[in-house]
Amino acid sequence: MQYYLDKDSFQTLLAKPDLSRLDKILLILFWDNESPKTISKIKEIASINGLREIHKWNISDTLGKAKGKAILIKNDWTLTISGKSHIIGANLLNKHKSNLTNDVTDLRVHLATINNSHTKNFLEEAISCLEADQKRAAVVFSWIGAVSLLYDEVINNHLPAFNVESIRRDAKWKPAKNADDLGKMKEVEFLNTLESISIIGKNVKQELQQCLQLRNACGHPNSLMIGVRKVAAHIEILILNVFSKF
Repeated sequence: MQYYLDKDSFQTLLAKPDLSRLDKILLILFWDNESPKTISKIKEIASINGLREIHKWNISDTLGKAKGKAILIKNDWTLTISGKSHIIGANLLNKHKSNLTNDVTDLRVHLATINNSHTKNFLEEAISCLEADQKRAAVVFSWIGAVSLLYDEVINNHLPAFNVESIRRDAKWKPAKNADDLGKMKEVEFLNTLESISIIGKNVKQELQQCLQLRNACGHPNSLMIGVRKVAAHIEILILNVFSKF
């Protein structure tokens, strides 16, 4: 389930006299796609939306005593999973069905057809991340599941051809015997090799390379923000070109 906060609800909650200072500050941290915020930015958002008394509050002290509901990284405060769970549990957010609902359903259908338990575990985690609105984690786990399926395809049906092509590309390549051996190859080179032996086509490789770039961006600390539609497109490519074919 996804949660959101429209402007009218946000302003109404900030104006409620019986809502605690902590809850109001956590709502401000949730505002604007949960982006990290400095103390001055928190005050600016509050003031613009009617909570002018926040300038008298000791925000750092309130968040510092919030028992992990927010975390300070450099000069920015960020809402944690615990903090988000707190305001969800207090019924302070609106909820609606995620745009990823259909994709999640498709993934669960494909999950039932996958025999490799290792792959199933990664895909199950990806689905759980989607349902919890953890977009970055959903991108990473869905990619890992897709690559695991491609590894299985190579091991079960194309291993001799794969090793021949890999040695042609890199004389130092030691013939792979299992998925762990395949994991020693950089994923971008793995995709190139799959195209060379016609496991995937050129256009599919290009789409998967874009998925790999997104996975790499989501797998490292950075300022990248992604939305539901971006994740949905990533999942759709993997469903159509990997999960439904291998």
